[in-house]
Amino acid sequence: MSVIALNPCIACGACCAFYRASFYWTEAAPDAGGTVPPELTERLTPFMAVMKGTHSSKPRCICLQGNIGEQVHCNIYPQRASVCRDFNYSGQDGQPDERCEKARAAWGLPPLCPPSPVEPDQPIKPKAA
Repeated sequence: MSVIALNPCIACGACCAFYRASFYWTEAAPDAGGTVPPELTERLTPFMAVMKGTHSSKPRCICLQGNIGEQVHCNIYPQRASVCRDFNYSGQDGQPDERCEKARAAWGLPPLCPPSPVEPDQPIKPKAA
């Protein structure tokens, strides 16, 4: 029997509506091998681009669809920028993530608890009476 763990990000989205998503400009340059659609980005500096909607006092990435804390998805998930690919959710790989928890708290969401390790094929030992 296998256990399928769903990524908690599909019921969150807080990071996409809390942080600025900036990255090196070539990630949005198709002629340089970039995969991020350039029309969804803005120039931040001569060397950096930013996802539209994230460089404001109330950020929300243009690609974030859905309701934060309920159900969300990214319209360009396979093409997302490295800053998005590299963002860890709290509990991923068994490690807490301060940035994830800060974004969740800003949206009134509770902290994510790291998943409990499950040992397959190990019987549960009864407590001694």
